[in-house]
Amino acid sequence: MSQKSPLLLKYNPIHKKVPVLIHGEKSICESMVIVEYIDETWQLNPLLSTDPYDRAVARFWAKYIEEKSFSTWNVFCNTGEKQQNAIKESLEMLKTIEENALGEKYKLFGGENIGLMDIAFGGYAHWMEIIEEIVGVKLLDPQIFPRLNAWVKKFKEVPVIKDNLPDRDEMFVYMKNAREKMLAAP
Repeated sequence: MSQKSPLLLKYNPIHKKVPVLIHGEKSICESMVIVEYIDETWQLNPLLSTDPYDRAVARFWAKYIEEKSFSTWNVFCNTGEKQQNAIKESLEMLKTIEENALGEKYKLFGGENIGLMDIAFGGYAHWMEIIEEIVGVKLLDPQIFPRLNAWVKKFKEVPVIKDNLPDRDEMFVYMKNAREKMLAAP
């Protein structure tokens, strides 16, 4: 999104980027802030526990995922040494999540229902395999990360997720073209 629309600049004048949720005439920016706003506004399917400790833990992991996920984006956007460093950082992030966030007791991060952490990590569920295919690097290896792979499978089976995933082939073409343009830029 190199060209910013006037509407985007109006509703997110600070960061000038998506996502932006417009509810009424109010704008809410940043992915996890939007998710928490949705959770607090429409309480039919809560994403956060009523327990303060569990909410704090979920927020911690959502923030961790949000901060560390840039390493995977850097695998996609780079080559050579920069890409190798990004691969190392991505694997460390995935290992930390595998060993500390999922544990052995949950099918989803939030237990039996989708929670804040599932939403935070949800982007990986669909585009990670596309990135891996485009760059020729396997990050989410099922032998190394069995819990995360089980989570991806379970997450993608949830009807509301399954019914709303973008078309894989269209995403592949879009992301392959985007990578080629990024790498060709001076």
